[in-house]
Amino acid sequence: MSKIDKMSILGVRSFGIEDKDKQIISFFSPLTVLVGPNGAGKTSISGITSTVLIKGKLMLWEFQDAHETDVRAQIRLLLTDVNGEKVTIQRSMLCTQKAKNYSFKSLDQVITRIKDGEKVSLPSKCADVDREMITALGVSKPVLNHVIFCHQEESNWPLSEGKALKDKFDSIFAATKYIKALETMRQLRLTKNQTVRECQVELRYLKQNKEKAQQIRETVATKEAQLMASKDNIQQIESQIDPLENRLMEIDTKLGKVMKLDNDIKALESRKKQMEEDNKELEETMEQVFQGTDEQLQEIYQNHQRTVKEKERKLTDCQREMDRAGRECQRLTKVKGDLLVEQGRLQLEADQHTQNNLKTSISQVRSLSSYLEMDGYDRPPFSTLQLKSFHSHVTQRLEHEKQTASQVLVRNSSFEEQQKQQSIDDMRDKKTGLERTVELKRDMQGKKQQEMRNIRAELQRLEGSSTRLQDLENDLAKAERELQAAVQSSNMDELRAEVVELQKEKAELDRAQRQLDQEMELLNTHTMARTQMEMLKKDKTEKEDQVRKIKSRHSEDLVSLLGHFPNKRELEDWIYSKSKEINSTRDRLARLNKDLASSEQNKNHISAELRKKEQQLTNDEEKFFNVCGSQDLEQDLTKLGDDLEKISKQRAMLAGATAVYTQFISQLTEEREPCCPVCQRTFPSESDLQEVISDMQSKLRLVPDKLKNTEQDLKRKERKRDEMMALRPVRQSIVQFQEKELPDLRNRLQTVNREIERLKGDVEEQETLLVALTSEEETAKACLQDISLMDRYLMDLKEVERKLAQQATKLQGVDLTRTVQQVSQEKQEAQHKLDTTSSKIDLKRKLIQDQQDQIQMLKSTVNDTKAEKLQLSSDMQKQQQLEEQCVEFSAEIQSLTRDIRNAKEQLSPLSAALEKLQQEKQELVERKRQRQEEGQEKVDICAIKEKVKAIATLEKDINAYIHEGKEEYKEQKESELQETNTQLHEAEKQKEKINKEIGNIRQDIDTQKVQERWLQDNLTLRKRMEELKEVVAKREVLMKDIGNMQVLQLRQERREADRKLDELKNNRSIAVGRQKGFEDEILQYRKELRESQYDKADELYKNKMIIMRTTELVIKDLDLYYKALDQTILKFHSMKMDEINKIIRDLWRSTYRGQDIEYVEIRSDVDDNASAGVKRRVYNYRVVMVKGDTALDMRGRCSAGQKVLASLIIRLALAETFCLNCGILTLDEPTTNLDRENIVSLAHALVDIIKSRSSQSNFQLLIITHDEDFVELLGRSSYIEHFYRIRKNQDQNSEITKCSITSLSTYLH
Repeated sequence: MSKIDKMSILGVRSFGIEDKDKQIISFFSPLTVLVGPNGAGKTSISGITSTVLIKGKLMLWEFQDAHETDVRAQIRLLLTDVNGEKVTIQRSMLCTQKAKNYSFKSLDQVITRIKDGEKVSLPSKCADVDREMITALGVSKPVLNHVIFCHQEESNWPLSEGKALKDKFDSIFAATKYIKALETMRQLRLTKNQTVRECQVELRYLKQNKEKAQQIRETVATKEAQLMASKDNIQQIESQIDPLENRLMEIDTKLGKVMKLDNDIKALESRKKQMEEDNKELEETMEQVFQGTDEQLQEIYQNHQRTVKEKERKLTDCQREMDRAGRECQRLTKVKGDLLVEQGRLQLEADQHTQNNLKTSISQVRSLSSYLEMDGYDRPPFSTLQLKSFHSHVTQRLEHEKQTASQVLVRNSSFEEQQKQQSIDDMRDKKTGLERTVELKRDMQGKKQQEMRNIRAELQRLEGSSTRLQDLENDLAKAERELQAAVQSSNMDELRAEVVELQKEKAELDRAQRQLDQEMELLNTHTMARTQMEMLKKDKTEKEDQVRKIKSRHSEDLVSLLGHFPNKRELEDWIYSKSKEINSTRDRLARLNKDLASSEQNKNHISAELRKKEQQLTNDEEKFFNVCGSQDLEQDLTKLGDDLEKISKQRAMLAGATAVYTQFISQLTEEREPCCPVCQRTFPSESDLQEVISDMQSKLRLVPDKLKNTEQDLKRKERKRDEMMALRPVRQSIVQFQEKELPDLRNRLQTVNREIERLKGDVEEQETLLVALTSEEETAKACLQDISLMDRYLMDLKEVERKLAQQATKLQGVDLTRTVQQVSQEKQEAQHKLDTTSSKIDLKRKLIQDQQDQIQMLKSTVNDTKAEKLQLSSDMQKQQQLEEQCVEFSAEIQSLTRDIRNAKEQLSPLSAALEKLQQEKQELVERKRQRQEEGQEKVDICAIKEKVKAIATLEKDINAYIHEGKEEYKEQKESELQETNTQLHEAEKQKEKINKEIGNIRQDIDTQKVQERWLQDNLTLRKRMEELKEVVAKREVLMKDIGNMQVLQLRQERREADRKLDELKNNRSIAVGRQKGFEDEILQYRKELRESQYDKADELYKNKMIIMRTTELVIKDLDLYYKALDQTILKFHSMKMDEINKIIRDLWRSTYRGQDIEYVEIRSDVDDNASAGVKRRVYNYRVVMVKGDTALDMRGRCSAGQKVLASLIIRLALAETFCLNCGILTLDEPTTNLDRENIVSLAHALVDIIKSRSSQSNFQLLIITHDEDFVELLGRSSYIEHFYRIRKNQDQNSEITKCSITSLSTYLH
């Protein structure tokens, strides 16, 4: 078990902040007692102990006492944890004063443990210090706050109002977290129920998706079978198309060659025609055609080209010469322009030289010579020698005048000016010394006067002090009289007595108010029951209406489907059986569709084969008819044999006719007496003979042609006979088709058609059945949700009826004569009286406080007046010393004033003399200046100098113009301009000559160009003639090539192949279209299968079913856990409450000495209707006092002593019950409001408790009290040897002193 060993305190509340003020206290076992007067800091120790164990805010040292804005505090506590290990906890805190409040801050929190002989520190940054300390003590935070360490102001919490009491008991029992666990289970069960409902809804749709996906897969399988059959048919058609396409490609290649040859021939013919036209046009444009050979024409053309090139070279040279001449003309023109500009500038300078410099110089020389009365300078122009002579005379005259004026001035003024200046300097030095003396004396006089003014001000202030002192004595006497009068007139004792009476009246009103509250609570309980019953009836009516609406909505459909109105289970079973029937119908429909598709495929195959046979029969018959012309092959063959025999005989006859006719003619011509070779008849005349001979010769000439025709006819007949013999198998095939194969195929096709019609009828019948079944299933599914809702409503109706019966049972035998309104009115009146009484108490207390404030203010006035009187008395003693200093300063100031006056008297004549000397010097300087001006008026030297300077400047400009040679330069530029004009004239003449030569050469070249054109036309004509011959030769070759190709036969063959290919492609297109339709359908079905609702429909259905079943299992388990935890909490609560009440009963009987209460106990009211689906169990705690069979609530009915004792005993019982691992208990002022008898019994009860717990080594009882008699009673036992006395030292800091219990007895006596 845990216990506390030692604690040090620094800077908390009344404990000082210096190191010397640190207080250390060791806690004894089993009993530690703290004794001290009120305000000494006893209770602070309990608060500090609980704060250091569980972090909180403490009131640190007062800022006014510390004289600082920041106050720091530190608490260290040594304790033993539940494992028996030593643990040290240190908390450092800082409190900072703000403008209107203060801020509290925890600086450092460290836990130190000793492990394996070493100290291990755990700072607050690495762990939760509060949690660590709670773990170390082995009790919960509520037990620490409300049981172990309970402040005196909160020690009566067991008798507080209901909600606060409930919160504290719930936290002590740790019921909150279990209630939260129950609430979490309940909410989780509701969530899971909602999940199950959502799963049921989703499962219906997932099942539909699953069945739809299965149907789509079966359809895809059927379509894939049809697709495979279609592909086989297409492959068979393509095997027939490939040879035809290859043959067409060969024919197209040959025809392409033919077309190319034909295009080439046409192109050559067009080119030939065009060339002939071009040659004709060229000949027409030419004057004559050259008749020589090509070599001669070529030689003439080359010679002509050489001549033309020579002319063009000459033309190029002339053009270059022309360009050079042009550039030269441009250059000369530019030079001419520059020379003209320069000539104008030089002419302007010459004019300026003549007009300005020369004339001005002559006029100034004449003017100056006239002013100086010099002869010989009145007739210009002047030569250089004359000008030099003029300058020398002027210079001599100026020097002579200067020397004369300077000698006169220096002689007269130099000595007098020096004497005057010496006198002025001496006078000025003397005056400066006197002024410095006056300034120093004035500074000293100012300082003395300032000090004197300060002393006089102090003396003036002290002169009024005597009057002020007398006034203060009068004010002090008046204030003391007012203070005595206020003390005598105050009625605070009477007011305090009235406050006590009003407090008693308020207590009675509080008791009446509590009774009315209980009555109101009882009425509210019954009212709540009636209200709840009305709500239940309303809920029942609403649910019955909902059930009736559901039945009216679905009654007709469900009765038509099932024959009666089912419940949820029956409807689900019917839907399940209907779903099985729909699935079997879909299976039959899929098989029928598969058979139908197979039959249609078979039909298509038979139809294709029938069309193929019919086409082949048509081809054979057409072929047979083309050869025979009739259908009777044997008759045609017999007839053809007779024709062949007849033609063969005719051929043999014609073959022998040549020899016979030749022999007959020879006989007739050679014999003398010719006779007919056949009949041996002689001819009557020669003419007859010749007629016969000529006739025979004519027949002999026709025999070869007839023989040739007969042989050709014979060959044709034999070829036809061979072809007809080759048609015998075709005839057999035709007979086979007509008599056997085609009738069989038609019979098979009719059979298949009948089978298809039968299957279509079956499919339509099954589809109709499936639609009907699906419609019924959907109708039932649409009703299922409402039926489920109706079942839930029916269950809710049963629950509502059960609750109605419970509420009716609760309301049986209840007397409701008093209404809630009456009790509420009485409660308001009682509350009004209570408020009035509270206001009176506050008013009385305010009057008491005002009188106290007035007396305190008067006392402060008296003290202030006394202090001011003492200060004035002290100041009066300094007045004589200040008067003496004032006399001394007056004498010194008068002496300084005399000295300053004497110095000023000496300064006045000096200033006048100095001014007179300065004036005389100024007059002397003025006279000197006047004499100088008179000399200058006589000869104006400066004016002469200026004129001489101007004349020199003009002469300088004239000489510069002459020396620079500008006149010669001007003449040179004029000659250059004339030469340039001559060169420019010659260049323009050369340019005109070259231009004329260029014109002649160009005329010759144009003439040669005409001849060149004629020669080129002749060369072009001869070249075109050669090209025309080549085109004709190529055309003949191409005509020969195209004649070797059998174009007509190729085109006939191509038409036949195109016809067959078109037919095959048509059949293939039909088959491909059918195949494309199958593929599109398959893709559409597969795309539909890939959609989210069908892709994993089976898996989603399975997973959702698993989720629903597992969630249902979770709901069942949560219900079991809820009931188990609820029963466990109830059992634990009952056991603990029985244990606590037993301890309370024993302690009360052993402590309380009154006879009005046998015992007290804690009672908790429980709502037994809690389950997982209803709101959680609620405990309502109250403390009752029992006398006989009657139990009354102690709150509002017990005295203050009973209240304190009951609260103390309840805390002891709670500590005995919940502090199994912690033997610490703090009792703060346990004897408050207890009479002597109960104090003695409490002491004996505590001793008994200590005795019973003495076997526990770590049991600690900490008692804080000011009642030393109570401590002495405890000291009579053997469990206390020392106690701690707490008092304040002279610095008003709390000090803890360890004292022996024997010293307490001595102190008391």
